[in-house]
Amino acid sequence: MTIVELIRAFGRDLPVGILITDASIERPGPIIVYANSAFGRLVGRDPDEIIGQSPRFMQGKETRQATLDAFHRALRAGERFHGYLTNYRGDGTKYRAEIDCRPLRNVCGEIEGFISFEREVARRIGRPFESRGGAV
Repeated sequence: MTIVELIRAFGRDLPVGILITDASIERPGPIIVYANSAFGRLVGRDPDEIIGQSPRFMQGKETRQATLDAFHRALRAGERFHGYLTNYRGDGTKYRAEIDCRPLRNVCGEIEGFISFEREVARRIGRPFESRGGAV
């Protein structure tokens, strides 16, 4: 059983979006090889429709280039990326995504692809910090 088959078997019904891409980093890659149904709901598309595309299809006007650059550097170095991006659904509505992306390595340690766990997060702007320890 390959790692993609294993993830497909266990990730099908998970509430978090799961996306697997190949190992290519430069355009037009990376290329999506698997997306679960939660990822499809997140981006507003059927998961089967996005197989063969690059995750770049979710980027738009408010997607920060600095965050994309940090994401790219992490993938190039074979490291984990954890961060937040403004992405866009199939109907054009934007959402804030928390992304945890990690390399998938074979038994020789070579990167064969990347797996991302993604979920929508609500932005909390202007909320004061509340100490749990009582009065300061």
